[in-house]
Amino acid sequence: MKPTDKFSGKADVYSKSRPSYPNEYIDYLFSINKLNGTSRIADIGSGTGILSRQLLERGVKLLGVEPNGDMRTKAEQDLHQFEHFTSIKGSAEETTLTDNSVDLVIAAQAFHWFDQKKFKLECKRILKQDAKVALVWNSRDSTSPLIIENAEIYKKYCPNFYGFSGGIGENEEVFNVFFRDGQYEVKRFPNDLILDFEGFLGRNLSASYSPKEIDKEYESFVEAITNLFEKYSHNGKIVMPNFTRSYRGNV
Repeated sequence: MKPTDKFSGKADVYSKSRPSYPNEYIDYLFSINKLNGTSRIADIGSGTGILSRQLLERGVKLLGVEPNGDMRTKAEQDLHQFEHFTSIKGSAEETTLTDNSVDLVIAAQAFHWFDQKKFKLECKRILKQDAKVALVWNSRDSTSPLIIENAEIYKKYCPNFYGFSGGIGENEEVFNVFFRDGQYEVKRFPNDLILDFEGFLGRNLSASYSPKEIDKEYESFVEAITNLFEKYSHNGKIVMPNFTRSYRGNV
C-alpha cells in the first residue's frame, strides 16, 4: 500500500481523535517566523486540517497540500469558512505550488511519510529567500508505562507498526541531513492528552497501522485497548503523556 493510501477510510476518526497543538507552540511559530496576515504558509501533508485550522484562526493565508482524497475532502468540509484557505491536491514531492511563493513550509505528523530528498528540493523551490521549514509532531512519552504497554499492543496486532511516527526522532541524523549544514532549532512543548474511552480508542484507531473494522485483528485490538483504558483510567478519563516536538531551519 502506498503511503498516501494508508489513511483512506480514517478521515473521520482522525479528525475527531487527533490532538491539536499547544497555543504556546503556535505563538512560538508566529513569533520566530514573523508571521502576519500577509504571510503564506504551505501546510504539507495537511490531512484533515488540524494544524491548518489553528494557523488560519490567526489570519494567515494557508495552502493545504494533501494527496489523500478522504483526508483532503474532510479538511475542505471543516475549513470552508476560512476565506484564506486553499486546498490543493498535491504531494510533498510535487506540491504544484509556484516558485519562491511561500513564507513558511510546515509539515505536521507527516515528514516521516515523505521522500525526504525530493521534499527538500521541493521546499527549496517553493520557499521565498531565507524562509524556513518547520517539522512538528505530537509525540507520546515513551518512558510512560501506559505508552510502553500501548506500544506492545501495536506490536502484537499491527504488522506495519515500526514505532510511533515511524520511529522518526529516535535517530536525529535524519534532521542533520534534511536541514542545511545540519543546523536547526529544536523545541519541545508539553501537551498531555486527557481522554475519555471514546477518545482513547479513537486516538489508537486513527493510526495508519491500526486495523480497520474489516481486518481480522480489529476486535482483538479493540479489546486490548479497552483493557488498557480500564487499567489506567480514573473516573472515566485517562491521561496520555504527550508532548509537541518541533524542528525548524533552512534547507
